[in-house]
Amino acid sequence: MITVREATGNDNVAVAQVHVRSWQVAYRGLIADNYLDQLTVEERAARYTFGTSDASSPTTVVVVDDGRVLGFAIFGPAREVDPPDTGEIFALYVDPDFWRQGLGTTLITVASNRLRAKSISKVLLWVLEGNDRATRFYESQGWMADGLRRQIDVWGVTVNELRYSRLLTNGGQ
Repeated sequence: MITVREATGNDNVAVAQVHVRSWQVAYRGLIADNYLDQLTVEERAARYTFGTSDASSPTTVVVVDDGRVLGFAIFGPAREVDPPDTGEIFALYVDPDFWRQGLGTTLITVASNRLRAKSISKVLLWVLEGNDRATRFYESQGWMADGLRRQIDVWGVTVNELRYSRLLTNGGQ
């Protein structure tokens, strides 16, 4: 049975497994193979701070089936935008073995609903340029590229990203 819950400190390794595996599959051909091949679960797991009591920290939710973490989303107030009613989805990844099974939709819906509950009316996210699978997914969920681009260092590699945004409505995401 699929459930969604907040991540705890016990989820670090499981989330890191999804994170690393997703990068290695989704970004192959977009980021250098030698870089992707050297990513480790241990290094990534050491960076997470799930279960913190700091209210300003982003929230991480995991989608779980029979105790196994299959995906996760990290979200909170937008980092680089002034309006207080703007949120951001910082990460959304599903294990590649479970792509196209509705788990990404579940995660983005939960994140959107939680942000809306905090009076967030607009949400942003950034997508690796060239990641056509992700852009098709987000566009199918009503997200639109808003024309902003950036170059940023993520995990020690410089990438180009496109910004997507979406207004949250009371009845939908």
